[in-house]
Amino acid sequence: MKTKLILIISLVMMFVLPANFANAHCDTKDGPVVADARKALEQNNVNYVLKWVQATDEKEIKESFELTMKVRVLSPEAQTLADNYFFETLVRIHRSGEGVPYTGVKPSGTPVDEKILAADKAIALGNLSPLNELVPKDKFPELQKRFDKVMSLKNFDVNNVQAGREYIEAYVQFFHFAEGEEEGHNHSQAAEDEHKTSHIEDGGHLGHLPWILTGIFFITSIIFGILYYRRKEK
Repeated sequence: MKTKLILIISLVMMFVLPANFANAHCDTKDGPVVADARKALEQNNVNYVLKWVQATDEKEIKESFELTMKVRVLSPEAQTLADNYFFETLVRIHRSGEGVPYTGVKPSGTPVDEKILAADKAIALGNLSPLNELVPKDKFPELQKRFDKVMSLKNFDVNNVQAGREYIEAYVQFFHFAEGEEEGHNHSQAAEDEHKTSHIEDGGHLGHLPWILTGIFFITSIIFGILYYRRKEK
């Protein structure tokens, strides 16, 4: 019976979740966004992930989180699928806030640019030595400036969402510069204002409606599938 249940839920997954293709560090199962999503689920604290989305998108993330927490306790299979649903939702909304199309979440083990890996290591070590051979020397003064800002904001209280967003703003600007991009990142205030304007012009969150309905259908399918097969097993 469990095999049939897994098969049904897997079929639902095929129809409601997009293909696993993406183009950014934050879009991988090994990336920082999903890592924080795992912490949020483990600690039952959505604040771990709110820093990755804009204030206008908090409601959708919180609703998705609550649904996931309710479903993941039903069975190990339900937990895996519900968690993946939350990862997909979070990354999608994060990407939308960046103004970048969402194309799914890359699987664990996806190759990542060496500069990104080095930038991650630099933050972990507290110095820029991993980037010494990867960034031109004339760029180092600006890189150091951005790095110092990241480190000064790093130890924020997880429940202080605004402080978390300030850290992410500095974090992504540091990463983009390390990768060779001169400009900052779409998390800047100007981009956030533009994002808010687009929400108003598009009728608020109506652009997310198909994804919200997909998520509700997905969660509901899991619940009814589990309940149905539990009754049959009795």
